[in-house]
Amino acid sequence: MLSYPATIPLSSRTLNHLAARIRRHRRQHRSRWRRLNPGRQALLALAHLRNGDTYTRLAAGFQVGVATAWRYVQEAVTLLAATAGDLTTVMTRIRQLAYAILDGTLIPIDRVADQRPYYSGKHRRHGVNIQVIADAVGRLVWASPALPGAVHDLTAARTHGIIDALRTAGVVTFADKGYQGAGGTVRTRFKRHRHRPKLSRRQKAVNKTHAKIRACGERAIATLKTWKILTKLRCCPRRATAIVQAILALHRVQTSRYPR
Repeated sequence: MLSYPATIPLSSRTLNHLAARIRRHRRQHRSRWRRLNPGRQALLALAHLRNGDTYTRLAAGFQVGVATAWRYVQEAVTLLAATAGDLTTVMTRIRQLAYAILDGTLIPIDRVADQRPYYSGKHRRHGVNIQVIADAVGRLVWASPALPGAVHDLTAARTHGIIDALRTAGVVTFADKGYQGAGGTVRTRFKRHRHRPKLSRRQKAVNKTHAKIRACGERAIATLKTWKILTKLRCCPRRATAIVQAILALHRVQTSRYPR
């Protein structure tokens, strides 16, 4: 079997953060000797999340069994997901924003036995629905737990309590036409209905400005999907939430100006 060196576009601070959590976890549980030390386990998990390397490739590169590689990744993801803030926690930051941008995205998955709930008619593929909140310049602030891909964006936002939380906080939020009818502080573009007059010049101007603002939210989704594991999830869809939360925790460490 051939092997080759590879790089992970992450800072050493991210690696040290994850390694410290793994080391603390082993110490608390008085874990016995393992094949990889905390630093190597952290590197293995980051290679899987950031580069999307398969367990077979990781096992060959780190000279461990495939089952061991899987177990190390699952342990790291669980530890990271436990540190990710929920919507209530992140609202402290959202309240300080000039305005927020709300958008939904589909994370593709392999086909599963019960396919219908995960099939998105909009995207014409199977996946899970993730709601993303960004700030005014498109920086990723928060991503929701995963719901089946067939769930509409507005339904998903209401299920997670995003609409109510934004209304209670009084944060003006820009969203696409999929969120029309959300009410509260959510702002969507004007929509021309059948048998009604065309949009006025003022409404067209508002829609144009709205589109420019909302386009920044695509940057947050792009930031989330720089983690190649989200290109297509090949695990159980129920693991999607933990993976997204782990990525949020790593993203917070990666973009923090001060080491944690």
